Amino acid sequence: MAFKRLKQASRAKRLRRAGISIDEPVVSVAYGARSGIWSVCPDKLSPNSVVYSVGVGNNIAWDLAMITHHGVELHAFDPTPRAIEWVQLQSLPLQFHFHPVGLSGFDGAKEFLVPRREHQFNYSSVGSELSPGVKVSCGVKRLSSLQAELGHETIDILKMDIEGEEMQALPDVLASGVLPGQLLVEFHYNYPEIPFEDFRDLIEQLRAAGYRIFYISERGYEFSFVHQRLLDGY
Repeated sequence: MAFKRLKQASRAKRLRRAGISIDEPVVSVAYGARSGIWSVCPDKLSPNSVVYSVGVGNNIAWDLAMITHHGVELHAFDPTPRAIEWVQLQSLPLQFHFHPVGLSGFDGAKEFLVPRREHQFNYSSVGSELSPGVKVSCGVKRLSSLQAELGHETIDILKMDIEGEEMQALPDVLASGVLPGQLLVEFHYNYPEIPFEDFRDLIEQLRAAGYRIFYISERGYEFSFVHQRLLDGY
């Protein structure tokens, strides 16, 4: 436990040195379980809100809490075989809609590394082309494509935990002009294939597009952003 706290403190110091800290302290609430705990600004949420949750694996505690507490329509996405099978076995509320597709910066298919242990759900496409491990091809789409197919004019919250693929998906989100009101992202700058400088640059791209950080987890990986247009409405 002490080692874990030291690692977290070291990570927090590195973030501060890179100029990455809270931009806007706002009223927020946190939901979820295990490593999937996410903080949201509740003030702008209603039963009419649309939430996209990308990369659900076998942990939908946050998703179900969002439906229970805010009555939102939640669309969950995951293209990996174990997640698809797991979700199909769950008893889910009507507001939970599952789509067996992933999020990336293009429409097509990507190779994902299959987790070595049967109980793991963290498939990743990062570095898959160089790994000798077992791989599986999964369908992915751009956020703008998903939004058009589902017929949503706006997305109130986009939550993503996509094992490094955020480095391709988020720049495409910004370039497309599809700007959800809130972004909840687990960044995987701890992966050796993702340079910390690239992660820092992506944070600055998000800020330049109007996003403000209002939460960083103790682990230093989970970030919550709110767009300036929502802040201006407070």
